[in-house]
Amino acid sequence: MDTELELTRDGEEFVARLAPSQASALYRALIYARHENVTDAYLIVLLGADRDVVDGLLARLRDHGGEPLDVRFQPTELHVALSALTNAATHFVSGQGLFSEEPFHIRLGFFRQNFDALALAINNALYQFYETAS
Repeated sequence: MDTELELTRDGEEFVARLAPSQASALYRALIYARHENVTDAYLIVLLGADRDVVDGLLARLRDHGGEPLDVRFQPTELHVALSALTNAATHFVSGQGLFSEEPFHIRLGFFRQNFDALALAINNALYQFYETAS
C-alpha cells in the first residue's frame, strides 16, 4: 500500500489523491463500521458522523476502477476517515488484550499496518496544513 498521501486544500475542503489500495482500504474501514443494522447514535460516537455522512463517503470511494481517485473531504469527513481506520483494529482484540491479525486480514482484506499507514499519511498531511502554516 502506498504510504504517502497527496492532499491539497480547496477553501475549507481537502482533495485527496488516493491510490487504488488507499481508496479500497478506506472503503473497507468505513463499510465495516457501517454494517446493516447500525444506528446513527452508534456511528456518531464511533466515527463522529451519522449514516448519511458515512454513506456519502462510501459512495465517493466506490467503484474507482483501479485508478487513482481524487476525493473531496470536509474536515469532519477526514475525521470520520481517520476514526474508521483506527477503530477497525479494536474489534479484533481478544479478551486478553491481544490483537488478532489473521481475522482482521480475512475480514477487511488488508493488514492492520496498512490501515495504520493510511491513517498516519492522513495525519501527516493534515499536520502540514494546520501545524506548519505561517
